[in-house]
Amino acid sequence: MNRTRAVVLISGSGSNLQAFIDQIAAGTLTIDIALVVSNKADAFGLIRASQAGIDTAVIEHKAFNSRHAFDVALQEKIDSVKPDLVVLAGFMRILTSEFVNHYSHRLINIHPSLLPKFPGTNTHQRAMDAGEQWHGASIHFVVPEVDAGPIILQGRLAIKENDSVESLQNRIHSIEHKLYPLAIKWFAENRLSIENGQVLLDGETATEQLQTFDL
Repeated sequence: MNRTRAVVLISGSGSNLQAFIDQIAAGTLTIDIALVVSNKADAFGLIRASQAGIDTAVIEHKAFNSRHAFDVALQEKIDSVKPDLVVLAGFMRILTSEFVNHYSHRLINIHPSLLPKFPGTNTHQRAMDAGEQWHGASIHFVVPEVDAGPIILQGRLAIKENDSVESLQNRIHSIEHKLYPLAIKWFAENRLSIENGQVLLDGETATEQLQTFDL
């Protein structure tokens, strides 16, 4: 059986990328990362990739006069390695609908909230300001509407009375590093399908798709 070929897109530290690399090395995530692409040349995730022997590329969005032109160049680079899956791991760009539709059902993203609550940015502060009991992370297939795609997997934890934005963010990161490799593992094992806008695991809605953590 051929291993899933993935391209990972990053803009920053690449902590989720490191979680993938660690699980691949441990044999618990059986994919091959063919390429890591960043829109920022100083992204630390590029160093993580290079240290793991993974090819990297930098396509700086500032070098292009439009989102469309950037996305065309990005798509050409991704397609040059013929991936089965494209993973957004802290990639801080809004992608055009043409790009998203080109990778329909094989482009996934992680978002730091329990979608559909708190799409967009500053999610930790917004969850605390709203007096939410739970906060977490969602992994979803990407559609042209931002943070609106079918959800693959979510993890949640209780917001503590003494939480700061930073402490809550750090705990959510811990969840992300467990959830994202698992969602990719399900994809690689062909366990995911989409029906009527909902992601099914092994053909049905499963309790594993919402996990609660005590961190």
